[in-house]
Amino acid sequence: MTLKKPKIRTMEQLSATIGVSRPTLSKYFQDPETVSKSSRSRIQTALDTVDYVPNYFATNLNRKSTGVVGIVVPYLTDPFFAEIARTVETRCIEEGLAPTLFSAHGRVDQENEILDTLRSMNAKGVLLAPLGRSSNRSRIERFTDDIPTVLFDSNIDDVGAAFVGSDNFQSVPAMVHYLADGGEPPCLFEMKPVNPNANKRRAAYIKAMEDAGHEPKIIRIEGDGWDFEQIGYEQGKKAIQSGSLPSNTIFCSNDRLAIGFIAAAYELGHTVGREGATFRVAGHDDHPFSRFTCPALTTMAQDYKNIASHSVGTLVHMIENGGPQGPREEVLFEGTLIKRASA
Repeated sequence: MTLKKPKIRTMEQLSATIGVSRPTLSKYFQDPETVSKSSRSRIQTALDTVDYVPNYFATNLNRKSTGVVGIVVPYLTDPFFAEIARTVETRCIEEGLAPTLFSAHGRVDQENEILDTLRSMNAKGVLLAPLGRSSNRSRIERFTDDIPTVLFDSNIDDVGAAFVGSDNFQSVPAMVHYLADGGEPPCLFEMKPVNPNANKRRAAYIKAMEDAGHEPKIIRIEGDGWDFEQIGYEQGKKAIQSGSLPSNTIFCSNDRLAIGFIAAAYELGHTVGREGATFRVAGHDDHPFSRFTCPALTTMAQDYKNIASHSVGTLVHMIENGGPQGPREEVLFEGTLIKRASA
């Protein structure tokens, strides 16, 4: 019969049990080679006889900096942010970093608390997709002055050493031109912006329409917050029933609004599709669910892979060089038009 090993919960208990000082144990768990050969052998032999798992987090808090890298997104339950967070996390692991994922749940107080937590953890660096419009700019500025931080997805002008995201002034015109070439020029279906991307997409839409000789037509719907599908559904029904839509081609400022609009159209007995349908509907982002709408949603895909890779690479460079080198960097990646059955 195998005897159960005694459970040791703290380093202090371990020190008393095997007769090795706590500082020596701490050095051993950080780097065994810094401990004498005799002490190392004694510790290794003792660890075979007890049930002890070292608390690396607590040990790291005593260092000037831990190996922890924070990944902060505005709303992790949104599959869009879950997917981009997964991609960023994978790249961090490939670089030998220890990523820890946080969600602000759409709340500025939660975002501020996360930054305070990362500061208390002595995080080595942070990859931050800020809430944007509602973020506390001064809090983020102070944080990025102290801890290497790369902003991604949503930019806050002149904050942090770098921003990596999508080129809305490339992707939106590409969609406008595609839709205009295939039928009526699109109207823009948008809600109150929750981050700077929405503002940039509106500006890019207006410019693309005017450059093509079309009058911009913007439908600003009611609704605030992150429940985009519900807002798109409810406000889409109102717009359809009121007959206020100025075009049968609906370009939604993000895929989640488009998903709601398609559901509204279906419920009211209208068809969506490229030809012979009541509406053509398109979105932006290539949300993970966009290919499974009925019909599947035409959209602009963000370059998740390169955004994640460049964000992590930039942060690693900052960490290795003790902070940012040179002026603030902004890197934008082009989107890709994904043609599906909705438009």
